[in-house]
Amino acid sequence: MSERVETVVLDSEGLSAWIAQDRKLLAMLQVFHDMGADLVIGANTIVEVSHPRTNMPRLNWALSRIKVEPVTEQAARAAAELLKGAGLHGHKYAIDATVAEVALRQPKPVALLTSDSDDMTKLCGRQVRIIPL
Repeated sequence: MSERVETVVLDSEGLSAWIAQDRKLLAMLQVFHDMGADLVIGANTIVEVSHPRTNMPRLNWALSRIKVEPVTEQAARAAAELLKGAGLHGHKYAIDATVAEVALRQPKPVALLTSDSDDMTKLCGRQVRIIPL
């Protein structure tokens, strides 16, 4: 990770790993923090990681240290266009598309930490550095 990154976007797996204090993810986040990169999620990622076993104090702590981007009508329309352009459709890809849309509108260069690198590569193209988790 020697290349400079301005913005790091986390998908639900990335946020979940941060909440769970996954060592590999924490080490990556430290490198990005040392670069001065901003951490970002889409607002609907909060919904995706919230379930009865979620450590809510830990989630709230993480959210206090991250920029949460809204998913507006304009963002949803842009995400729908990304899906169309990638030849994907359906609810399975809907949240992925909103995460990709958030990543694409952040200050570049952008890295996206994701458990779904294949679909995210289709959605983001070469504009975002995809880092598999």
